[in-house]
Amino acid sequence: MIRKITFILTLLVSTTLVAQKPQKIAYIDMQYILDNVPEYVEAEARLKAKVITWQQKLDAIKSEIEVLKTDLSNEKALLTDDLIKEKEEDIEIKELDLKNLQAAYFGPNGDMFFLRQQLVKPVQDQIYNAVQEIAVAKKYDIVFDKSSDLIMLYSNGQYDISELVLSKIVKGRKIKAIEEKKEERIQAQEEAKIKAQTKAEAKQAKNEALRERIRLQNEARAKKRQEAIKAKQELRKQRLEEIDRIKAEKAGKVQQEQDTTKTDSSK
Repeated sequence: MIRKITFILTLLVSTTLVAQKPQKIAYIDMQYILDNVPEYVEAEARLKAKVITWQQKLDAIKSEIEVLKTDLSNEKALLTDDLIKEKEEDIEIKELDLKNLQAAYFGPNGDMFFLRQQLVKPVQDQIYNAVQEIAVAKKYDIVFDKSSDLIMLYSNGQYDISELVLSKIVKGRKIKAIEEKKEERIQAQEEAKIKAQTKAEAKQAKNEALRERIRLQNEARAKKRQEAIKAKQELRKQRLEEIDRIKAEKAGKVQQEQDTTKTDSSK
């Protein structure tokens, strides 16, 4: 603790001497800010639920190991040395699996570390960015984190910018929400435009298909009329030929009768 206090005092003195002007200092309570950011609270709840699930799996394996140890202790007098050694090896393997799984979940590079990075880091980045912007705008030389390992023996509330940071984050969230809504509105307009265009194209295609069907129907009717006219003309021609043939036959018969009459008269 003495080292931490010495570090703070040394930092304040050194910055004052170097700058040769009063240092403008502020501080934040990181934990207070985090506890009031809904995204962080939700991320912590999800992380906690995951940790509970992991711990339940570890507890289940621990229970299995305890059962194996109890069974071995109760049956040891009845087992051969080889069986005892085999069961002890099984327990050692289970214990090694438990140790590896604990490291996979809660180790320095375990799932908890990466999940926390994934869930919490975006919120922390929001806070750090807000602090940076406020520090630049308000021209603070130093901003401490009250909840960090640097022990603050005394802090004047007027230098606490935690609420200012929270307001900055809320404002940023509102701006982001507005931008997202704007983006959604633009996307909806684009989708509506595409839908309208697609509908117009579909209507045009339908009209073209209808015109093509009508054209084919008209061509079919015209062809049918032509065939009917041709058939009628062919029938008329056949009738005329039939009439001419009948007339010719009649004329032949008349001529034959006349010739017969002349022959009889000459006799």
